[in-house]
Amino acid sequence: MKETVKPVKGRLLSLDALRGFDMLWIIGGSGVISALAENSDAGWIDALNTQMTHVTWNGFHFYDLIFPLFMFISGVAIPYSVKSALAKNPSKTKLLFKIFKRMIILVILGILYNGVFKDGFENARYASVLGQIGIAYFFASVIYICSKSIKAVLLWLAGILLGVSILQLFIPVPGVGAGVFTPEGVMNGYIDRLYLPGRLAYFNGIFDALGILSVVSAIGITVMGITGGKILQNSSFSEYRKTGMLAGIGLVSILLALALSPVYPIIKVCWTTTYNFLAGGISFILMAIFYLIIDVWGYQKWSFFFRIIGMNSVFIYLFGRIVPVGTITGFFVGWLINPLGGFGEVLGSVIIIAAEWLLLWFMYKKNVFVKV
Repeated sequence: MKETVKPVKGRLLSLDALRGFDMLWIIGGSGVISALAENSDAGWIDALNTQMTHVTWNGFHFYDLIFPLFMFISGVAIPYSVKSALAKNPSKTKLLFKIFKRMIILVILGILYNGVFKDGFENARYASVLGQIGIAYFFASVIYICSKSIKAVLLWLAGILLGVSILQLFIPVPGVGAGVFTPEGVMNGYIDRLYLPGRLAYFNGIFDALGILSVVSAIGITVMGITGGKILQNSSFSEYRKTGMLAGIGLVSILLALALSPVYPIIKVCWTTTYNFLAGGISFILMAIFYLIIDVWGYQKWSFFFRIIGMNSVFIYLFGRIVPVGTITGFFVGWLINPLGGFGEVLGSVIIIAAEWLLLWFMYKKNVFVKV
């Protein structure tokens, strides 16, 4: 890991803000909603709290968007980061090696995040969020760097989504059959049981939601992000045309997901192509909204809170796992929140976010941006 300089003028602020908005729910935003729901009788709070949980199998909640949105944002950033790197005149081989090294570091950090030092290596879980981010980003970057045009990128995207669809819908799992969308019958589990080492974390070791075929799907949504990045980077498009294209693609993608869902269900844990279409479509629309408000209309001050989080996203993700932030804040403010009962739980959750944000703000002021 290394420190980089403070972001330069002209950075796509909406991208950092959207990344920060996404990360907020991981680092404590969902905890605030949960505390409110536990201490309130309001039906709308309960409904909102339901959206802060993952669907067990078939369906979609807001929290099922968090991870693919992050992958999509990573993809949007690829055309910008590659252009910046190539402007410094490195060879494509050196650039690819740098991205490969990043992938290896993220895979290792992901294994550590899973608690290998705490639980031991004997039954370690090797599939991880950070590992999937690293692998998907690497292969999406290879596709972008080695493709001569955006049409080639789109052909790769179509191939990835079609390939996953064929495997899940038409290739039979031995002893089960083809197109069986149950934890025991889905193709993801069969592939993971054959080829993924270590512990499989879902449904008593049947498969892993971050397993091999899910990684392939994650590459797909990262490549979807690349198309969004290319639209935003295209100087021949007006700002409003860029916004309209992003929103239009998003709407079509969502409608396609819903139209196909009766025969090809939207399932996060095995990352079906319909799930990719739905999550990717929402991601396109969110990118369009953030870009329009922040970079086109120039309303930027409100987004500072999110940008602070977004510019050190990997750091705060690991920090929240390793450091018991709630215990530390409780040590200092327990005298204040404990007498408040249920409201104290809500306030305590808000204080956790505030403490994390202040740390990130301090790093921002010191020009410390932890990258992999």
